[in-house]
This record gives sequence, C-alpha cells and structure tokens, in this order.
Amino acid sequence: MQQIFNFVIRNKTFLLFLLLFSIALALTIQSHSYHRSKFINSANFLTGGVYGTMNSVDQYFNLKVENEILAKENKLLREQIFNKLSQTDSSYIDSTYSKGQYRVTIADVYKNSYSASNNILTLNKGQKHNIKEDFGVMTSNGIVGIIDNTSNNYSTVISILNTKNSINAKLKSSNHIGSLTWNAQSPNIVQLEDVSQYAPVKIGDTIETGGESSIFPKGIGIGTISDFESDISGDTYTIQVKLFNDMTNLGTVYIIENLNRTEVLNLENSSNE
Repeated sequence: MQQIFNFVIRNKTFLLFLLLFSIALALTIQSHSYHRSKFINSANFLTGGVYGTMNSVDQYFNLKVENEILAKENKLLREQIFNKLSQTDSSYIDSTYSKGQYRVTIADVYKNSYSASNNILTLNKGQKHNIKEDFGVMTSNGIVGIIDNTSNNYSTVISILNTKNSINAKLKSSNHIGSLTWNAQSPNIVQLEDVSQYAPVKIGDTIETGGESSIFPKGIGIGTISDFESDISGDTYTIQVKLFNDMTNLGTVYIIENLNRTEVLNLENSSNE
C-alpha cells in the first residue's frame, strides 16, 4: 500500500493531467454527436476485434469436438448412400423394408505402417463395438483395407498396401473388373490386374470397388489410372492406380459392416458343396 501512495505522490502532476484530460474528453464526446459517433465506432471496432480473437481461439480448442460431429454426420450419410445404392441395384424394392444393408462405425487410426511389404493398421474399435473380421475400412476419400483381427477394444486392418491383399475393383466408366493388388514399390500407387483387353482403358479414368464381394459396397472410390500396359499374353491389362487416399496420413476412418454378409456366404458355401 505504501508503494502505491509513493507512486501517486511522485506522479501526481501526470495523474492529474490524465484525470482532467479524461473528463474533457468525456464532456467533448457527450456534447458533440460527431465525436460521439466516432468514439462508438472505435469502441465497437476494438471490442469486435477482441471478441473475434477470443472466438478464433475458442474455435481452435473446439476443433476436436467439431471433427467428431462431422465424422458422425459423415457416418450417417455413408450409411444412407450405401443402403440407397444396395436397394437401387435390386429389381424390386419393398417400400415397407426399413432395415439397411450396411452399418458404418467411426474409428481412429492408432498405428499406421506403409513402408513394409505387408502393412497393417491398428484401430481403436474392437469386439465390444461389434467389429469383426472381413469388415471393410475406408475414409471419405476411398478404401483403406479389410479388418483382419479383433480384440475387445482394438482391431487390425490389412492395408491395401499389403502384398497379400486382393480386392475386387472395376473401371467406373465401363464396369470391367479386376483384382486390386500392390507391388510394394510406392505407397501412392496400387495395381489393378486381369482387366480384359476389351476394356476402354484411359489415363485419368476412375477406379472404384466392384461390389462383387460381400465386404465393400459397389462404387467406393479407389483412385485414377496413371498408366497401364498389356500383359505378356495380350489378353489382359495391368493398370497403375494412383490412390485417392494419402495412405501415409490417416486419421478418422469408417468401418463398413454388410449386415447380409453371413447370409450371402452361407448361400455361396451351400452352392459349392
């Protein structure tokens, strides 16, 4: 307290000046409309800037929450799209049928490898979240891989960057199918093999899932054709596909469950007996 008194005594002239200046300024602003409007505009500008900065900081710290909300919205949209496509492909649609064919679960990538020949990802969803083997995994850009093993809380994914993986895929423009594999050379390029020589292959065309397996719905993007060549036999093409996904930078993914998968597999197994 003594230090405050000493400060006031030492600076009494300057403080008196500030007091009188403030009173004069207040009287001027109050008695002149022009000065009052300028003061109000300046005050609004200053407070607006402060509030804007505070809002930006608040939004930054709320990015995680916003991303979770967007991921949930994307999950619902994905389910609607997949289920609409699965019903559209049918020759008959029962208007009373309300149960969709696909269910989507949001997950985070806990571990991602892309430099080995047989790459595996780890997700933070497992058996207690109803995740099972052979569920498809994708992002908003395209496919990622297939669930391989599960524990109670986690699951592992065989990446499309895995030499042991083979996924049904097709040309979007013509529906010619092939097998999507990886030659372990680049994390950005995979190969579509055994595509018929009659397919109208063009650089830049889109490659997507073929829908001939019970894992991925038809029409999920994979990438675009960057190059292609005829095989030795001359009957098929091997196509180089530049991935839509950046497989070195994966965060939130969507796990796809085909609710009709067991029924389809049982039917196919009984037909093969």
